[in-house]
Amino acid sequence: MSLPRYPTLTIVAFAGLMLLTDVVPALHSYKVMDWNTVPGVLNFIDRKPSATPEAEEQQRLRPDTARQAKYPLDDDEHDLDRFYQALHKAEGKGKGAEARILHYGDSPTTADLITSDARTLLQKQFGDAGHGFCLIAKPWAWYAHRGADVEGHGWTVDPVNQSTIKDGLFGLGGVSFRGGPGATGRVKLSGPHARMEVAYLKQPGGGQLRVFAGEQDLGVVDTEGAKAQSGFASFALPADARQISVQAMSGPVRLFGMMFSKESPGVVYHSLGVNGAYVSVLAKFFNESHWREQLQHYRPHLVIVNYGTNESVYPQFVDYASEKELREIVRRLRAAVPEASILIMSPMDRGQRMATGEIGTVPAIPRLVAIQRRVAADLHCAFFNTFEAMGGMGTMGRWYAAEPRLVGADFIHPMPGGAKIVGSLLYQALLEGYNKYKLRLIQKKTMVAGK
Repeated sequence: MSLPRYPTLTIVAFAGLMLLTDVVPALHSYKVMDWNTVPGVLNFIDRKPSATPEAEEQQRLRPDTARQAKYPLDDDEHDLDRFYQALHKAEGKGKGAEARILHYGDSPTTADLITSDARTLLQKQFGDAGHGFCLIAKPWAWYAHRGADVEGHGWTVDPVNQSTIKDGLFGLGGVSFRGGPGATGRVKLSGPHARMEVAYLKQPGGGQLRVFAGEQDLGVVDTEGAKAQSGFASFALPADARQISVQAMSGPVRLFGMMFSKESPGVVYHSLGVNGAYVSVLAKFFNESHWREQLQHYRPHLVIVNYGTNESVYPQFVDYASEKELREIVRRLRAAVPEASILIMSPMDRGQRMATGEIGTVPAIPRLVAIQRRVAADLHCAFFNTFEAMGGMGTMGRWYAAEPRLVGADFIHPMPGGAKIVGSLLYQALLEGYNKYKLRLIQKKTMVAGK
Protein backbone atom coordinates (compact mmCIF):
# COMPACT_ATOMS: atom_id res chain seq x y z
CA MET A 1 0.00 0.00 0.00
CA SER A 2 1.46 3.38 -1.06
CA LEU A 3 0.83 6.80 0.42
CA PRO A 4 -1.07 9.42 -1.61
CA ARG A 5 1.13 11.58 -3.77
CA TYR A 6 0.90 14.91 -1.92
CA PRO A 7 1.46 13.56 1.61
CA THR A 8 4.44 11.62 0.26
CA LEU A 9 5.92 14.76 -1.34
CA THR A 10 5.36 16.69 1.90
CA ILE A 11 7.18 14.05 3.96
CA VAL A 12 10.09 13.94 1.49
CA ALA A 13 10.36 17.75 1.42
CA PHE A 14 10.34 17.96 5.22
CA ALA A 15 13.03 15.29 5.51
CA GLY A 16 15.11 17.13 2.93
CA LEU A 17 14.89 20.39 4.87
CA MET A 18 15.98 18.60 8.05
CA LEU A 19 18.99 17.11 6.25
CA LEU A 20 19.98 20.49 4.75
CA THR A 21 20.83 21.82 8.22
CA ASP A 22 23.44 19.06 8.54
CA VAL A 23 25.08 19.38 5.12
CA VAL A 24 24.98 23.17 4.60
CA PRO A 25 27.35 24.91 7.10
CA ALA A 26 25.44 28.20 7.02
CA LEU A 27 22.33 26.42 8.28
CA HIS A 28 23.91 24.54 11.19
CA SER A 29 22.42 26.95 13.72
CA TYR A 30 18.92 26.00 12.58
CA LYS A 31 19.10 22.27 13.37
CA VAL A 32 15.86 20.72 14.51
CA MET A 33 17.23 17.20 14.90
CA ASP A 34 20.40 15.89 16.51
CA TRP A 35 21.01 12.55 14.80
CA ASN A 36 23.59 11.57 17.42
CA THR A 37 20.77 11.08 19.90
CA VAL A 38 18.95 8.51 17.76
CA PRO A 39 20.93 5.46 19.04
CA GLY A 40 20.13 6.42 22.61
CA VAL A 41 16.45 6.62 21.78
CA LEU A 42 16.40 3.31 19.94
CA ASN A 43 18.30 1.60 22.75
CA PHE A 44 15.97 3.13 25.33
CA ILE A 45 18.80 4.41 27.49
CA ASP A 46 17.51 5.12 30.99
CA ARG A 47 18.41 8.74 31.80
CA LYS A 48 16.86 9.51 35.12
CA PRO A 49 15.91 13.17 35.54
CA SER A 50 17.44 15.15 38.36
CA ALA A 51 15.41 17.03 40.93
CA THR A 52 18.01 19.84 41.05
CA PRO A 53 19.75 19.94 37.62
CA GLU A 54 20.98 23.54 37.98
CA ALA A 55 22.65 22.92 41.34
CA GLU A 56 24.19 19.64 40.19
CA GLU A 57 25.52 21.26 37.04
CA GLN A 58 27.11 24.05 39.06
CA GLN A 59 28.94 21.51 41.21
CA ARG A 60 29.90 19.33 38.23
CA LEU A 61 31.28 22.28 36.28
CA ARG A 62 33.37 23.54 39.17
CA PRO A 63 34.02 20.73 41.66
CA ASP A 64 37.22 22.49 42.69
CA THR A 65 35.28 25.55 43.84
CA ALA A 66 32.12 23.92 45.17
CA ARG A 67 32.60 25.56 48.57
CA GLN A 68 33.56 28.96 47.22
CA ALA A 69 32.26 29.62 43.71
CA LYS A 70 34.17 31.90 41.35
CA TYR A 71 32.36 34.79 39.69
CA PRO A 72 34.85 36.33 37.24
CA LEU A 73 34.03 40.05 37.45
CA ASP A 74 36.84 42.46 36.59
CA ASP A 75 36.36 45.98 37.94
CA ASP A 76 39.79 47.21 38.99
CA GLU A 77 38.81 50.82 38.25
CA HIS A 78 35.65 50.52 40.40
CA ASP A 79 33.49 51.72 37.51
CA LEU A 80 30.55 49.85 39.04
CA ASP A 81 30.70 52.00 42.19
CA ARG A 82 28.24 54.45 40.62
CA PHE A 83 25.77 51.59 40.17
CA TYR A 84 26.52 50.24 43.66
CA GLN A 85 25.77 53.67 45.08
CA ALA A 86 22.26 53.46 43.59
CA LEU A 87 21.89 49.91 44.95
CA HIS A 88 22.94 51.17 48.39
CA LYS A 89 20.22 53.83 48.33
CA ALA A 90 17.64 51.27 47.20
CA GLU A 91 18.70 48.92 49.98
CA GLY A 92 18.14 51.78 52.42
CA LYS A 93 14.48 51.87 51.29
CA GLY A 94 14.45 55.62 50.82
CA LYS A 95 11.46 57.02 48.93
CA GLY A 96 11.99 56.90 45.18
CA ALA A 97 15.38 55.18 45.50
CA GLU A 98 15.92 53.14 42.33
CA ALA A 99 18.79 51.26 40.74
CA ARG A 100 18.08 51.17 37.00
CA ILE A 101 19.70 48.58 34.73
CA LEU A 102 19.63 48.34 30.92
CA HIS A 103 20.66 44.91 29.64
CA TYR A 104 21.31 44.77 25.88
CA GLY A 105 21.67 41.27 24.45
CA ASP A 106 20.85 38.84 21.67
CA SER A 107 18.29 36.04 21.25
CA PRO A 108 18.19 34.56 24.80
CA THR A 109 17.40 38.04 26.09
CA THR A 110 14.43 38.33 23.68
CA ALA A 111 12.67 35.70 25.81
CA ASP A 112 13.81 37.40 29.04
CA LEU A 113 16.09 34.42 29.71
CA ILE A 114 19.03 35.19 32.01
CA THR A 115 17.68 38.72 32.56
CA SER A 116 14.52 37.52 34.31
CA ASP A 117 16.53 35.39 36.72
CA ALA A 118 18.95 38.22 37.49
CA ARG A 119 16.00 40.62 37.88
CA THR A 120 14.19 38.31 40.28
CA LEU A 121 17.24 37.85 42.50
CA LEU A 122 18.17 41.55 42.55
CA GLN A 123 14.61 42.64 43.31
CA LYS A 124 14.34 40.08 46.08
CA GLN A 125 17.52 41.46 47.62
CA PHE A 126 17.07 45.19 47.04
CA GLY A 127 13.36 45.74 46.37
CA ASP A 128 11.03 45.66 43.37
CA ALA A 129 10.64 49.06 41.70
CA GLY A 130 8.78 47.66 38.69
CA HIS A 131 9.06 45.43 35.68
CA GLY A 132 10.59 48.01 33.40
CA PHE A 133 10.47 48.21 29.60
CA CYS A 134 8.81 45.79 27.19
CA LEU A 135 7.82 46.03 23.55
CA ILE A 136 4.31 46.85 22.26
CA ALA A 137 3.88 43.48 20.51
CA LYS A 138 5.88 40.34 19.67
CA PRO A 139 8.51 40.93 16.95
CA TRP A 140 9.35 37.23 17.23
CA ALA A 141 7.08 34.35 18.22
CA TRP A 142 9.29 33.55 21.25
CA TYR A 143 9.45 37.12 22.55
CA ALA A 144 8.44 36.99 26.21
CA HIS A 145 8.83 38.74 29.55
CA ARG A 146 8.41 36.99 32.85
CA GLY A 147 5.58 38.77 34.66
CA ALA A 148 4.44 40.74 31.59
CA ASP A 149 2.69 38.87 28.77
CA VAL A 150 2.83 40.82 25.50
CA GLU A 151 0.49 40.57 22.53
CA GLY A 152 -0.56 42.87 19.72
CA HIS A 153 -1.81 43.08 16.15
CA GLY A 154 -2.01 45.46 13.22
CA TRP A 155 1.60 46.68 13.32
CA THR A 156 4.37 46.77 10.76
CA VAL A 157 7.25 45.53 12.87
CA ASP A 158 10.78 46.80 12.20
CA PRO A 159 13.61 45.25 14.26
CA VAL A 160 16.73 47.38 14.05
CA ASN A 161 18.77 44.69 12.26
CA GLN A 162 16.04 43.57 9.84
CA SER A 163 14.24 46.79 9.00
CA THR A 164 13.31 48.23 5.64
CA ILE A 165 13.53 51.71 7.17
CA LYS A 166 17.07 52.94 7.74
CA ASP A 167 16.59 56.03 9.89
CA GLY A 168 17.94 54.35 13.05
CA LEU A 169 14.91 55.39 15.13
CA PHE A 170 14.12 52.25 17.13
CA GLY A 171 13.55 53.48 20.65
CA LEU A 172 15.21 51.94 23.68
CA GLY A 173 14.59 48.32 22.74
CA GLY A 174 15.64 48.25 19.10
CA VAL A 175 12.22 47.61 17.53
CA SER A 176 9.83 50.08 15.90
CA PHE A 177 6.08 49.47 15.46
CA ARG A 178 4.20 51.40 12.75
CA GLY A 179 0.44 51.29 12.60
CA GLY A 180 -2.81 53.00 11.75
CA PRO A 181 -6.32 52.99 13.25
CA GLY A 182 -7.07 49.72 15.04
CA ALA A 183 -3.49 48.62 15.67
CA THR A 184 -3.33 47.44 19.28
CA GLY A 185 -0.71 46.42 21.83
CA ARG A 186 -1.50 44.77 25.17
CA VAL A 187 0.53 43.82 28.22
CA LYS A 188 -0.89 41.58 30.95
CA LEU A 189 0.93 42.16 34.24
CA SER A 190 1.27 39.54 36.94
CA GLY A 191 1.16 42.14 39.71
CA PRO A 192 0.21 45.75 40.47
CA HIS A 193 2.18 48.73 39.19
CA ALA A 194 1.73 52.42 39.97
CA ARG A 195 2.51 53.93 36.56
CA MET A 196 2.92 53.08 32.92
CA GLU A 197 4.67 55.05 30.23
CA VAL A 198 4.36 54.64 26.47
CA ALA A 199 7.34 55.53 24.28
CA TYR A 200 6.61 56.77 20.78
CA LEU A 201 7.97 58.87 17.94
CA LYS A 202 6.82 62.44 17.54
CA GLN A 203 6.61 63.12 13.82
CA PRO A 204 4.94 65.45 11.31
CA GLY A 205 1.47 64.16 10.56
CA GLY A 206 1.57 61.76 13.52
CA GLY A 207 -1.76 60.35 14.64
CA GLN A 208 -3.31 59.69 18.02
CA LEU A 209 -3.47 56.65 20.26
CA ARG A 210 -5.56 55.88 23.31
CA VAL A 211 -4.35 54.15 26.49
CA PHE A 212 -6.52 51.77 28.54
CA ALA A 213 -6.19 49.98 31.87
CA GLY A 214 -8.64 47.13 31.40
CA GLU A 215 -11.79 48.91 30.21
CA GLN A 216 -10.84 52.23 31.82
CA ASP A 217 -9.81 54.97 29.42
CA LEU A 218 -6.62 56.60 30.73
CA GLY A 219 -6.24 59.20 28.01
CA VAL A 220 -5.11 60.10 24.51
CA VAL A 221 -1.56 60.58 23.23
CA ASP A 222 -1.01 62.89 20.26
CA THR A 223 2.11 61.90 18.32
CA GLU A 224 2.12 64.98 16.08
CA GLY A 225 5.43 66.84 16.15
CA ALA A 226 7.33 69.43 14.16
CA LYS A 227 10.17 66.95 13.61
CA ALA A 228 10.99 63.31 14.34
CA GLN A 229 12.02 62.99 17.99
CA SER A 230 11.42 60.79 21.02
CA GLY A 231 8.12 61.15 22.84
CA PHE A 232 6.93 59.76 26.18
CA ALA A 233 3.52 59.83 27.87
CA SER A 234 3.01 58.65 31.46
CA PHE A 235 -0.23 57.56 33.18
CA ALA A 236 -1.12 56.59 36.74
CA LEU A 237 -2.57 53.08 36.97
CA PRO A 238 -5.49 51.91 39.09
CA ALA A 239 -4.44 49.59 41.92
CA ASP A 240 -6.24 46.62 40.34
CA ALA A 241 -4.96 47.20 36.78
CA ARG A 242 -3.47 44.09 35.22
CA GLN A 243 -4.11 44.54 31.48
CA ILE A 244 -2.73 47.68 29.87
CA SER A 245 -3.36 48.40 26.21
CA VAL A 246 -2.70 51.07 23.61
CA GLN A 247 -4.77 51.46 20.46
CA ALA A 248 -4.06 53.64 17.44
CA MET A 249 -7.06 55.90 16.81
CA SER A 250 -5.75 57.79 13.79
CA GLY A 251 -2.62 57.28 11.82
CA PRO A 252 0.14 57.02 11.33
CA VAL A 253 1.64 56.27 14.73
CA ARG A 254 5.04 54.82 15.50
CA LEU A 255 5.58 53.23 18.89
CA PHE A 256 8.56 51.67 20.71
CA GLY A 257 7.32 50.15 23.95
CA MET A 258 5.79 50.52 27.40
CA MET A 259 7.49 50.86 30.77
CA PHE A 260 5.96 49.82 34.09
CA SER A 261 7.09 51.19 37.45
CA LYS A 262 6.14 51.05 41.12
CA GLU A 263 6.34 53.61 43.91
CA SER A 264 8.44 51.32 46.09
CA PRO A 265 12.25 51.60 46.13
CA GLY A 266 14.34 48.91 44.50
CA VAL A 267 15.68 47.65 41.18
CA VAL A 268 14.27 48.22 37.69
CA TYR A 269 15.84 45.78 35.22
CA HIS A 270 15.11 46.48 31.54
CA SER A 271 15.60 43.38 29.33
CA LEU A 272 16.46 44.64 25.83
CA GLY A 273 17.13 41.69 23.54
CA VAL A 274 17.10 41.75 19.74
CA ASN A 275 17.04 38.47 17.85
CA GLY A 276 20.24 37.92 15.87
CA ALA A 277 21.89 40.99 17.41
CA TYR A 278 25.63 41.61 17.48
CA VAL A 279 27.82 44.59 18.38
CA SER A 280 27.05 46.50 15.18
CA VAL A 281 23.44 46.95 16.31
CA LEU A 282 24.41 49.49 18.97
CA ALA A 283 27.55 50.71 17.24
CA LYS A 284 26.02 51.47 13.82
CA PHE A 285 22.34 50.64 13.38
CA PHE A 286 20.96 52.83 16.18
CA ASN A 287 20.87 56.50 15.23
CA GLU A 288 23.25 58.00 17.81
CA SER A 289 21.31 61.16 18.66
CA HIS A 290 18.01 59.26 18.92
CA TRP A 291 19.59 56.59 21.15
CA ARG A 292 21.06 59.38 23.28
CA GLU A 293 17.55 60.79 23.77
CA GLN A 294 16.34 57.37 24.88
CA LEU A 295 19.23 56.70 27.24
CA GLN A 296 18.97 60.11 28.87
CA HIS A 297 15.25 59.64 29.41
CA TYR A 298 15.59 56.23 31.11
CA ARG A 299 18.62 57.41 33.18
CA PRO A 300 20.36 54.06 33.73
CA HIS A 301 22.76 53.50 36.59
CA LEU A 302 24.17 50.43 34.81
CA VAL A 303 24.27 49.48 31.13
CA ILE A 304 25.14 45.85 30.35
CA VAL A 305 26.46 45.18 26.83
CA ASN A 306 26.07 41.44 26.22
CA TYR A 307 26.96 40.38 22.65
CA GLY A 308 29.27 37.92 20.94
CA THR A 309 27.41 34.67 20.33
CA ASN A 310 26.19 35.50 16.83
CA GLU A 311 29.48 36.96 15.56
CA SER A 312 31.54 34.10 17.03
CA VAL A 313 31.13 31.96 13.88
CA TYR A 314 32.61 34.74 11.72
CA PRO A 315 36.28 34.70 12.75
CA GLN A 316 37.30 37.54 10.44
CA PHE A 317 34.69 39.81 12.00
CA VAL A 318 35.83 38.77 15.47
CA ASP A 319 39.50 39.45 14.71
CA TYR A 320 39.19 42.62 12.61
CA ALA A 321 35.91 44.40 13.44
CA SER A 322 34.47 43.39 16.82
CA GLU A 323 36.92 45.43 18.90
CA LYS A 324 36.33 48.63 16.92
CA GLU A 325 32.55 48.19 17.17
CA LEU A 326 32.65 47.54 20.92
CA ARG A 327 34.79 50.62 21.50
CA GLU A 328 32.24 52.66 19.54
CA ILE A 329 29.41 51.40 21.77
CA VAL A 330 31.31 52.48 24.88
CA ARG A 331 32.03 55.88 23.31
CA ARG A 332 28.34 56.39 22.54
CA LEU A 333 27.29 55.37 26.04
CA ARG A 334 29.83 57.62 27.76
CA ALA A 335 28.74 60.55 25.59
CA ALA A 336 25.05 59.98 26.35
CA VAL A 337 25.06 58.90 30.00
CA PRO A 338 28.51 59.61 31.49
CA GLU A 339 27.17 59.01 35.01
CA ALA A 340 26.24 55.38 34.26
CA SER A 341 28.42 52.35 34.94
CA ILE A 342 29.15 50.08 31.96
CA LEU A 343 29.50 46.31 32.22
CA ILE A 344 30.71 44.37 29.20
CA MET A 345 29.32 40.85 29.57
CA SER A 346 30.99 38.19 27.46
CA PRO A 347 28.99 35.63 25.48
CA MET A 348 28.25 32.19 26.84
CA ASP A 349 30.02 29.17 25.44
CA ARG A 350 28.82 28.26 21.93
CA GLY A 351 29.08 24.62 20.98
CA GLN A 352 29.63 22.86 17.68
CA ARG A 353 29.83 19.23 16.66
CA MET A 354 33.47 18.23 16.13
CA ALA A 355 34.84 15.66 13.67
CA THR A 356 35.13 13.21 16.58
CA GLY A 357 31.39 13.53 17.23
CA GLU A 358 31.96 15.40 20.48
CA ILE A 359 30.50 18.84 21.14
CA GLY A 360 33.32 21.36 21.45
CA THR A 361 33.59 25.15 21.68
CA VAL A 362 33.50 27.37 18.58
CA PRO A 363 37.19 28.32 18.12
CA ALA A 364 36.65 32.09 18.02
CA ILE A 365 34.84 32.27 21.37
CA PRO A 366 37.99 32.44 23.58
CA ARG A 367 39.53 35.08 21.28
CA LEU A 368 36.34 37.14 21.40
CA VAL A 369 36.24 36.96 25.19
CA ALA A 370 39.87 38.12 25.34
CA ILE A 371 39.09 41.06 23.04
CA GLN A 372 36.15 42.12 25.18
CA ARG A 373 38.21 41.91 28.36
CA ARG A 374 40.93 44.06 26.80
CA VAL A 375 38.45 46.70 25.62
CA ALA A 376 36.85 46.81 29.08
CA ALA A 377 40.24 47.31 30.74
CA ASP A 378 41.34 49.97 28.24
CA LEU A 379 38.11 51.95 28.53
CA HIS A 380 37.70 51.54 32.33
CA CYS A 381 34.55 49.43 32.10
CA ALA A 382 33.69 46.43 34.23
CA PHE A 383 33.88 43.00 32.59
CA PHE A 384 31.95 39.84 33.42
CA ASN A 385 33.43 36.65 31.95
CA THR A 386 30.25 34.64 31.37
CA PHE A 387 32.18 32.04 29.39
CA GLU A 388 34.57 31.30 32.27
CA ALA A 389 31.90 31.59 34.96
CA MET A 390 29.72 28.90 33.38
CA GLY A 391 32.60 26.47 32.97
CA GLY A 392 34.72 27.51 29.97
CA MET A 393 35.63 25.24 27.07
CA GLY A 394 33.13 22.50 26.26
CA THR A 395 30.42 23.71 28.62
CA MET A 396 27.64 23.47 26.05
CA GLY A 397 28.60 19.86 25.38
CA ARG A 398 28.21 19.07 29.07
CA TRP A 399 24.98 21.03 29.24
CA TYR A 400 23.59 19.12 26.26
CA ALA A 401 24.45 15.80 27.91
CA ALA A 402 22.76 16.81 31.19
CA GLU A 403 19.31 15.47 32.08
CA PRO A 404 17.22 17.46 31.73
CA ARG A 405 19.20 19.31 29.09
CA LEU A 406 20.40 22.80 29.86
CA VAL A 407 20.89 23.88 26.22
CA GLY A 408 19.01 23.24 22.98
CA ALA A 409 20.13 21.14 20.02
CA ASP A 410 21.80 24.17 18.40
CA PHE A 411 24.26 24.28 21.36
CA ILE A 412 23.56 28.04 21.57
CA HIS A 413 20.25 28.77 23.25
CA PRO A 414 20.00 27.81 26.91
CA MET A 415 16.99 26.02 28.25
CA PRO A 416 15.36 27.74 31.27
CA GLY A 417 17.57 25.73 33.64
CA GLY A 418 20.74 26.83 31.83
CA ALA A 419 19.58 30.44 31.70
CA LYS A 420 18.95 30.31 35.44
CA ILE A 421 22.56 29.28 35.99
CA VAL A 422 23.89 32.25 33.98
CA GLY A 423 21.47 34.72 35.57
CA SER A 424 22.45 33.49 39.03
CA LEU A 425 26.15 33.78 38.22
CA LEU A 426 25.68 37.38 37.07
CA TYR A 427 23.71 38.20 40.22
CA GLN A 428 26.32 36.60 42.49
CA ALA A 429 29.10 38.54 40.76
CA LEU A 430 27.26 41.85 41.17
CA LEU A 431 26.38 41.05 44.78
CA GLU A 432 29.99 40.16 45.59
CA GLY A 433 31.16 43.41 44.03
CA TYR A 434 28.51 45.35 45.94
CA ASN A 435 29.59 43.84 49.27
CA LYS A 436 33.19 44.85 48.52
CA TYR A 437 31.93 48.36 47.76
CA LYS A 438 30.19 48.55 51.14
CA LEU A 439 33.36 47.33 52.83
CA ARG A 440 35.31 50.16 51.16
CA LEU A 441 32.70 52.64 52.42
CA ILE A 442 33.16 51.37 55.97
CA GLN A 443 36.95 51.51 55.67
CA LYS A 444 36.77 55.06 54.33
CA LYS A 445 34.52 56.20 57.19
CA THR A 446 36.83 54.51 59.70
CA MET A 447 39.86 56.31 58.25
CA VAL A 448 38.06 59.66 58.36
CA ALA A 449 36.93 59.07 61.94
CA GLY A 450 40.47 58.11 62.96
CA LYS A 451 42.00 61.38 61.79
